[in-house]
Amino acid sequence: MKKNPFLVGLILLTFFVISFLTNIIGPLVPEIIKTFSLSLTLVSFLPFSFFIAYGFMSIPAGIIIEKKGGKFVMLISFIISFIGAFIFSLFPQYSIAIISLFLIGSAMAMLQVVINPLLRTSGGEADFSFYSLMGQLVFGLASFLSPLVYTYFSQNLGVNHNAFFSLLSTLVPKEIPWVSLYWLFSAVSLLMVIVIYLFKFPKVELNEDEKTGAFKVHLELLKNKYVLLYFFGIFCYVGSEQGVANWISQFLFVYHGYNPQTVGAQVVSWFWGMMTAGTVAGLLLVKILDSRKILVFFTTFAILALTMALFGGATIALYSFPAVGFFAAVMYPIIISLALNSVSKHHGSFSGILITGICGGALIPLIVGLLGDYFSLKYGMLFLYVTFGYILSIGIWAKPLINNSQIKS
Repeated sequence: MKKNPFLVGLILLTFFVISFLTNIIGPLVPEIIKTFSLSLTLVSFLPFSFFIAYGFMSIPAGIIIEKKGGKFVMLISFIISFIGAFIFSLFPQYSIAIISLFLIGSAMAMLQVVINPLLRTSGGEADFSFYSLMGQLVFGLASFLSPLVYTYFSQNLGVNHNAFFSLLSTLVPKEIPWVSLYWLFSAVSLLMVIVIYLFKFPKVELNEDEKTGAFKVHLELLKNKYVLLYFFGIFCYVGSEQGVANWISQFLFVYHGYNPQTVGAQVVSWFWGMMTAGTVAGLLLVKILDSRKILVFFTTFAILALTMALFGGATIALYSFPAVGFFAAVMYPIIISLALNSVSKHHGSFSGILITGICGGALIPLIVGLLGDYFSLKYGMLFLYVTFGYILSIGIWAKPLINNSQIKS
């Protein structure tokens, strides 16, 4: 199909909402531990229940998209997201939180599967790296804002007596003010249902190689070693991202005594904010350099920044954790673009397999939590060297069929 800027705009809006709903878990970890009296392992099951949904829903979502179309799947996704947020808003309990996050994660998985091939098609194949980085830019912006919204809500609920906060005060138990965010998530999800329903969705004709195929197509792809290697690339990236973001606030509280509602939330916000800045740098660099070289350079410095965050002093940690976000910014879009540009057919099915790899966001933080309970959180986070190391290797062995378009001197 021809390039469609309106569809690209809707996809970028969807990236924003996905990020806003997804990446609030990290700043809430200390509050959740205190509210439900949880160990590091038990609190790890919250992001686990969210991201494990990607493992269950990604490939079925691709098949549903093929039969029902993108608009239908996007509508259903946000309806499921609304239900997930709404039930926890009404019944804020640990067991309900597990169910709620699984539903929201299922919705986000379906959205990720539908928007990546659409972005590649509507924005153009040669510019896919560029638009993927644009998506990451919007993603980072939303992630930067959501912890600030959490701080604002926690400081104003029960104090600010305007109509909005007065209404929230009647809905949210006084002892758990952070639940107010889930009322906000419910409203945002419902608003997106309305936006997508009213949006005049253009008829999108995917190429045959961009459609999701039958089960035998997935088996064929899984016999390709590069499909598996890139799957583990996405697995390791999301695991690394969430393995850092989910534990920043708790790490700063345990080792340096910083308040989770203020300093902890702000540092998580700056982690995502610096990811946005890193994406801007990536947008420029990807137009003049091979994306594989960019991946190697940025991953190397992400590992160095993580080392400083874990073993430096309190002030160093405040700046080093956001630096990890800056250098991690280019990883996801570059891995996705290298992957899809490394196979000649079945891109829709391949996309479903890649998005399944987001379940790394379930397992890696859980491993960090388990190791943290046995040793300490600091040493549990050392496991992230393994996942970042794998991402570094991709920049060395990747051999795409189509290289990212570059401005020639």
